[in-house]
Amino acid sequence: MERRTFVGGAFAGLGTSTAFARPAKVREGDIPMRTFGKTGVKLTIVGQAGGRFPLVGNKEDARKIVRRAYDLGINYFDCAHDYWNGQSEEVYGDVLSPVRKDVFITTKSGQRTREGAERELHESLKRFKTDHVDLWQMHHIDEKEEVAQIFGPGGAIEAFEAAKKAGKCRFFGFTGHRDPYVHLEMLKAYDKYDSIIMPLHAADPAYLSFEKLVLPTSVERNMGIQAIKPFTNAMILSVLSAHEALSYVLSLPISCAALGCTTIGQSEDDVRIAQSFRKLGEDQMASLRKRASRIIGPQTENWKRNI
Repeated sequence: MERRTFVGGAFAGLGTSTAFARPAKVREGDIPMRTFGKTGVKLTIVGQAGGRFPLVGNKEDARKIVRRAYDLGINYFDCAHDYWNGQSEEVYGDVLSPVRKDVFITTKSGQRTREGAERELHESLKRFKTDHVDLWQMHHIDEKEEVAQIFGPGGAIEAFEAAKKAGKCRFFGFTGHRDPYVHLEMLKAYDKYDSIIMPLHAADPAYLSFEKLVLPTSVERNMGIQAIKPFTNAMILSVLSAHEALSYVLSLPISCAALGCTTIGQSEDDVRIAQSFRKLGEDQMASLRKRASRIIGPQTENWKRNI
């Protein structure tokens, strides 16, 4: 399900106060920024993700969404080699190459061997029309067997270390959303990652929790922490407003949240929330977790392992 499509507007969530009413017009700029872990780079706390561009339907409309995100002041653009069979990277290349110095571009490789990962990075750089990405990530680490392959002879870690040394990526890390214990295996295997991606939202603490199991170690290592799925593919919007859902995630010790906007309106809504963000207190966080407890488990988080 595409996020927010059934809600009737991002600020029309159930049980919310009129304090969250939509302003007449979104301001450009003024998005809070945070330091991306030990990299020292400053990123906007919300960013545009390219994984849902297939829902947009065509590259021209996708380019308009990316351009609007940039004009609004977003400087963090998430992507992956396989998104939309490469078209998401091409959209970013079309729009962002003229402003390359102003933006932080990420991509990911799902290959587990050095040869495969290097091939995908070469293709990604061509699509982006650049000689380097700011962040390159090992994508979708789901099983412990993949960890062994990545760090075995000829494994993908060799490609990532070589790319950073050669200046083809400034930083590297890994991503996943299936099992926090696999994330812990990745963290155990290597201590030089710059970044990490994990799903974080108000329902996560009740089931195979990345917030409880992975986030503390990531903070301790001063990694650049990227949150994904703050709206749980719209499922959480049956019990929380978009403002509440995103505010919960932004109140965690993360660097930024990657948001899969598929319309300009969604981008503008997210930027409004970011511009007015105030960190929630623990009582407020606990209250949102309690309300989210009505939808916990694999029926909501179907990307996680079903135990």
